[in-house]
Amino acid sequence: MANALKQVTTADIRKKKETGTPITMMTAYDYPSAKLVEEAGVDMILVGDSLGMVVLGYDSTLPVTMEDMIHHTKAVTRAAKRAFVVADLPFLSYHGTLAEAVKNAGRLMQEGLAKAVKMEGGSELAPIITRCVQAGIPVVGHIGLTPQAVHQLGGYKVQGRSLEAAKKMLEEALVIQEAGAFAIVLECVPEEVTAMIASKLEIPVIGIGAGASCDGQVLVFHDLVGYASQLTPKFVKRYAEVGESIRDAVASYVKEVEARSFPAAEHVFHASEDTIKQLYGEGVGQK
Repeated sequence: MANALKQVTTADIRKKKETGTPITMMTAYDYPSAKLVEEAGVDMILVGDSLGMVVLGYDSTLPVTMEDMIHHTKAVTRAAKRAFVVADLPFLSYHGTLAEAVKNAGRLMQEGLAKAVKMEGGSELAPIITRCVQAGIPVVGHIGLTPQAVHQLGGYKVQGRSLEAAKKMLEEALVIQEAGAFAIVLECVPEEVTAMIASKLEIPVIGIGAGASCDGQVLVFHDLVGYASQLTPKFVKRYAEVGESIRDAVASYVKEVEARSFPAAEHVFHASEDTIKQLYGEGVGQK
């Protein structure tokens, strides 16, 4: 039991890369989902800024704030006793001065209790990654499709299809590694490009829509279980359809309340006979 509760560390994650053991990562945004993910044995939990689209109803990740990320990270870390929790730095929270970037990354660890932060971008982030690592903040990089730059990329498209783009992506990954990141996420990248990058890097490569050649995989909890998720990208596999069950359950509740069949006798509390006699005999409110 003690081993089951041992917290996953960056050393454990690196060891999995060295031994060829696949790394499991799941994106979750609140206490209940994180608790289920934790109990299922996932290595890492990502509190992604995709929460803006999945649980807050925005049409992109751009409106997500530091306060949003801290709030949701705190909920997840209250549930995660073993899994390694990584929190996204939201849009524009790490693109100003180095001091601002480190301060915001530090807030996710001090206030949100995350174990590491994730940043989207390439070689331009090297100074920020290095400074955060120097401050004791573990960093996960993120290249390929970077949702915070969706408008610049021209939409949610697969990245690295051309030879030039693939070579550029490898260069960016190597710079991120050299800057001190302990892992990197590749999103929406051809599997052949992923395999090449994973073979060149010493740090783990975790993929989402990047094929089977990664050192690990990450999916969003809501997508995996079909919980109010409207997204159906090719790389997502549905392991359940809990959304349908929840909707049907609520619809049944509505019908029973409207038909006055709920609450039934077994759901009702009763006062004592003496209280009832006094209440109805003397009248409510009478002395």
